[in-house]
Amino acid sequence: MSSADTRKRIAFVQACWHREIVDQGRDAFLAEMKRHDVPGDQIDLYEVPGSLEIPLQAKLLAKTGRYSSIVAAGLVVNGGIYRHEFVAQTVLDALMRIQLDTDVPIISMVLTPQNFHEHDAHLEFFHEHFKVKGAEAAQACVKTLENLRKLVA
Repeated sequence: MSSADTRKRIAFVQACWHREIVDQGRDAFLAEMKRHDVPGDQIDLYEVPGSLEIPLQAKLLAKTGRYSSIVAAGLVVNGGIYRHEFVAQTVLDALMRIQLDTDVPIISMVLTPQNFHEHDAHLEFFHEHFKVKGAEAAQACVKTLENLRKLVA
């Protein structure tokens, strides 16, 4: 996808909980988009406090008509209670509804590990895992935009 092909911008919405991990995904996403000839200045970065705040931000961005796609990134962890599963499900359900209601694709990088503990082994694993997920989100974004262009061509 060349920059000439990209008529609209891409929004990247990131939760700030566990920022040191989620930042890895954002950076990998930006690097992979650059490899696909999408310059960083076509990608707007937004931060929200936590994953529950991502859907509203995504909805407001989608409604502007400025974005060809929105990427959502967050890490919802098990803090010793089962609430994390409800948070993750709520966020993903909302993101799905937003993309279906607005016709703006939303690529989700909101991840919920079954067990997460803030010790060195898990922190290191998820730092690396978010790099992989960031690159995968970029690839999904590029492919989704290519598919959408075929529909309007």
